[in-house]
Amino acid sequence: MPTVAAIYTALNIVDPIKALFAELLPDVRLINIGDDSLIAEVIAHGDVTPAVTRRLVAYYQAATQAGADLIFNTCSSVGEVALLGQQFVDVPIVQIDHAMAEAAVQQGASIGVLATLPTTLGPTLRLVQRKAAAADRQVAVHAGLAEGAFQKLLAGQAEEHDRRILAAAEGLAGKVDLFVLAQASMGRLQDALAAATGKPVLTSPRLGVLSVARRLQELAA
Repeated sequence: MPTVAAIYTALNIVDPIKALFAELLPDVRLINIGDDSLIAEVIAHGDVTPAVTRRLVAYYQAATQAGADLIFNTCSSVGEVALLGQQFVDVPIVQIDHAMAEAAVQQGASIGVLATLPTTLGPTLRLVQRKAAAADRQVAVHAGLAEGAFQKLLAGQAEEHDRRILAAAEGLAGKVDLFVLAQASMGRLQDALAAATGKPVLTSPRLGVLSVARRLQELAA
């Protein structure tokens, strides 16, 4: 049985990811490693700190020691650390948002990136631009920050969190062909945002787990 270690910096997406693995990869052993102090430190400093980088690399190494055949990085804010972390482990690191970004640049020439944290918005904008360049696609990328929404979610104010994201989406709807949601925690709003804006909305959790499935198939071939 293949083993996947999922690394989390926010604990509110652990259960949704576990559910997707149960649905899409029921024969995979899933190890969940979570540390919500990581995202708290990133938010407090406005960027990934050297200490966060060191701890994440240590978690990647711990995952391999626990027998992981593949590491699933579930946080877009630290996605660029995962690129560095790959140098320190011998198993592949699959990032939750890469498949979403690849799909987005194939589907639209003008892409709206919605985020509730500036520390996630920047990395996701850069990711979409890198994927467009790799695919030789010309795209315009528009930033939509639902400022303060993540803090509202942590405070238990889910309705206000959702309202701020919807407002950010509606402000960009006339400029874009589609939206991508920069954080897995926003995924439950996919259908509501599509209905409100009339635009396709891509989210990372399901696409990310499907990309894990493809990589495991490649490893087994």
